[in-house]
Amino acid sequence: MNLLQLQKAHKAYGRKILFEEETFAINDGEHVGVIGPNGAGKTTLFRTLVGEEHLDSGEIIKSNALRLGYLAQEDDWNLNESGEEFLQENCSLPLWQLKDLGLGLGLKSHHFSEPLKNLSGGYRMRFQLLFLIGREPNLMLLDEPTNFLDLESLMALEKFLQSYEGAFMLISHDREFLRRVTDHTLEVEAGQITKYPGNIDDYFEQKAQLRQILERQAANQDLKKKSIEDFVRKFGAKATKARQAQSRMKQLEKMETIELRELPVRARIQIPAPSPVGKEVFHLTNASMGYGSKEIVSVKDLRLERGDHLGIVGFNGVGKSTLLKSLSEKIPFLSGTLKWGYQVSVAAFAQHSTDSLVANHTVLRSLQEKAHIEVTQQEILNMAGSLLFSGDAVQKPISVLSGGEKSRVALGQILLSKANVLLLDEPTNHLDFETVEALTSALQNYQGSLIVVSHDRGFIGRVANKILEIHNRKLELYPGTYDDYCWSLEKGALANRAVESFDLPASEVSGPSRSDFSEVAPDRKVNVKEERKRLEAQLIQINKKMKSFESQISQKQQQRTTLTDQLLTASGDKAMQAAKDLASVSEEVDHLEESLLEELEAESQITNELESLKLQARG
Repeated sequence: MNLLQLQKAHKAYGRKILFEEETFAINDGEHVGVIGPNGAGKTTLFRTLVGEEHLDSGEIIKSNALRLGYLAQEDDWNLNESGEEFLQENCSLPLWQLKDLGLGLGLKSHHFSEPLKNLSGGYRMRFQLLFLIGREPNLMLLDEPTNFLDLESLMALEKFLQSYEGAFMLISHDREFLRRVTDHTLEVEAGQITKYPGNIDDYFEQKAQLRQILERQAANQDLKKKSIEDFVRKFGAKATKARQAQSRMKQLEKMETIELRELPVRARIQIPAPSPVGKEVFHLTNASMGYGSKEIVSVKDLRLERGDHLGIVGFNGVGKSTLLKSLSEKIPFLSGTLKWGYQVSVAAFAQHSTDSLVANHTVLRSLQEKAHIEVTQQEILNMAGSLLFSGDAVQKPISVLSGGEKSRVALGQILLSKANVLLLDEPTNHLDFETVEALTSALQNYQGSLIVVSHDRGFIGRVANKILEIHNRKLELYPGTYDDYCWSLEKGALANRAVESFDLPASEVSGPSRSDFSEVAPDRKVNVKEERKRLEAQLIQINKKMKSFESQISQKQQQRTTLTDQLLTASGDKAMQAAKDLASVSEEVDHLEESLLEELEAESQITNELESLKLQARG
């Protein structure tokens, strides 16, 4: 059954045409991946289909049976409500069913009772997805649903979408995710919307084949036209050949023109060769990393050698970003020794790197400021062009750029530094599909050393040649490939091993240790009253910490709002200082949110332990 059709649709913003006289249809049960460059109109298309924007001309035809659901990148919710309240008020599916699905997506039971404002962006996104599913649509529009998901949650979402009986349209730059969950591909590019059967691999193959066929047809047509024109020119004046010449002229007039559109500009990133470095880049021994006195991750012995490309894996909140911030000296090590090799230079890209861009600086000036002294002006312009800033676009001020464009500028700054060690924390967020592909190719060929954190399986699987895993606050080299790691995670093998290998002393962490939350063995005699009193005392301490974190987060968020307003109006040195302060406050908010989530998890586990004690007492 046809659920939705777009007929001769035209949409433009000023002189920029997003799509022109375009037509396509979505049928019941189709799983459609939507791809295209940033700014091509993918999100605008979704907003138009749900009625948040309107076509300049054309028509949207919807089936009477259509139930449309939209997962936007940002939603305006009442953040004072709990997730449970929000779902109960707005969904038709029973709450128990949504909770069951939410647990599969990485939510914990306590998240449902928490106000949405206390949750990180990743957990809010999960509630958005539950809200959407709970309204039982038969066509879902999903705009970048994989952002902020760790690998475990992404796999749960992938499994759900694979078995989803309804239709969906999915915007994503994650090639592996698209390959696994879609059976059609919708390309939005250069004013055209084209639907291809098959997943992303089929799309690339079909598009290449179609281009080759059109090129051959156009070449053959040109030869035929030239032959006819030569005949007319040679014999048109002769009486005996005049009739034949006129006949062939009519053939020429009727001949259909095969239009070969110019191929759109693709991002092709060339990273300047890094400075030479010795064989060993760094040696980290007996190191502990975290904030204040709280250890987040530790490592006994880690060596990085020239040319190593390390992928950091682990669940959300285990300390991947903490590791990169420690190595880039944004936060100090709690203990241990880090010894850098000969002539090592480090450049780091963090999730908030765009905050340090100066609003009134141009793209070109921003790249020039961070480029190595040996990098030429032409190399800077080449980098700008490879990141799709060509011609007058290099003179655009940072303040008018989109989030994706700012990310490209921040990446360009890192890549022009000629650093021989790159630390990249989620570098593909906010990048379009083509730019992710270009960055992947560039980093595969990068001769320096690389440590990268990413939720994009296709990206990290192709870029990393070694895998470092963080589990139970320990960083260790994983004995296998990234594909091996994903397979083990999918089969549940890693979860079992993580529990068995937990041996971190309780004295090394603030708050209750894992052993404090373990279930009481049935053959062990326990003074239930004393155990309950101990756990309740811990619960009181955790609640105090949570209130403190919530208060600090609120204050820091107010500071961030004030600094953002200052940055929009300031210039020169004041703008530079405001940008630095904004980046610092944003990092502090991230740290506080991580700590709050850990305390929430501890609260949930203690609550479960208390319930277990109650049952034991009754027994």
